[in-house]
Amino acid sequence: MRMLALLLAATALPVLAADPTPEITRGTVTPQAVNALHTLRQIPEACARLEGMFTGDAAQPYRLAPVRSSPTCQPRARFVDFAKAKPSEASGWKFNDEIRVPNAACPSQLAVVRVWRKPVEVAPPKLDAQGRARIYLEDAKQQANQKGMPNVPMYAAEMKLEGKACGG
Repeated sequence: MRMLALLLAATALPVLAADPTPEITRGTVTPQAVNALHTLRQIPEACARLEGMFTGDAAQPYRLAPVRSSPTCQPRARFVDFAKAKPSEASGWKFNDEIRVPNAACPSQLAVVRVWRKPVEVAPPKLDAQGRARIYLEDAKQQANQKGMPNVPMYAAEMKLEGKACGG
């Protein structure tokens, strides 16, 4: 019995040390050709989409960039640099999505894009005498000047390559 408990504990340790599970689960996406720009993910709250491309360049085999989705879109969230934000679950970030993109010209190579999200708790405005939540522009400006800009949700993305690069 004691041996069984030790065996179960030993097999559970790798599970506890494993990467966090993303909020969105998806399979591997369609293999993408070299020099073919493709959209990986839309983030409407940040008025952005993530675009990627296999470059064929050994120094930078895959390029990932957040792109503004529309010049007239009003963002309710910000997309921030992953290296500066250093997202982790310990610092309040949520592992939101993992997108695995195979290289069509080199099936052994995958670009793995991880999207992190930092939610913000926002209290609803107080109700007025008529029972309605109203925000007045001048009051909001004064409040922003006094407290600084309000916190907004943030997104960040990191990209890593997995597998072997093909010769060529």
